[in-house]
Amino acid sequence: MLYKILEVYARPDFPEKLRQHVLLSLVALLVAIAIAMPVALMIRNSRLGALIAINIGNIGRAVPSLAILALALPFFGIGFGSALVALTALAIPPILINASTGLREVDKGVIDAARGMGLSGGQILARIQLPIAAPVIFAGIRTSAVQTVASATLATFIGGGGLGDLIVEGYSRRGPEILLAGALAVAILAIITEIGFGVLERAFTPKGLKIAQKRRK
Repeated sequence: MLYKILEVYARPDFPEKLRQHVLLSLVALLVAIAIAMPVALMIRNSRLGALIAINIGNIGRAVPSLAILALALPFFGIGFGSALVALTALAIPPILINASTGLREVDKGVIDAARGMGLSGGQILARIQLPIAAPVIFAGIRTSAVQTVASATLATFIGGGGLGDLIVEGYSRRGPEILLAGALAVAILAIITEIGFGVLERAFTPKGLKIAQKRRK
């Protein structure tokens, strides 16, 4: 069985399917960040805005991935674009919820002290709020990235390509080695994504927060 799985990875079409999967996941994540972060920044001082964003985000997380892909199909047709729109919609909620929560949970006393020192709103955001909220924000991006990589498998059902093609091919041809090859590739890609963003999260966490976290432990 292992030899047959390796044969699937040696197929000429495998690198292209892997490239499609990575590209689709990466672009969807970047677009989601570009949408979610400005919204989170705009509502960081609005309790009502944050409440609305979090509730919308929770609703988005509750909708099954396949349902969102199916909803995108009538509007955007079959292909990469339709899958991209659907995956972007799936990727936004974790980033929006974590960014909004992280920014709003920064100690008000610290913000007031910075304001008393003469820092402007932009300086407070750049030097205090974003660095302190960075671990929470990156945790949301990491969750979104892993979820996007996993959900991109379903893009095959609307012509988006990717590693999901192998899973469908293995199922339709009753070739377990093809199905397992696709599933293992997606799982490994998700693990690499989890580890990679975990490293980025630690790298962007301010040293002061790292020390405080160690002291709590």
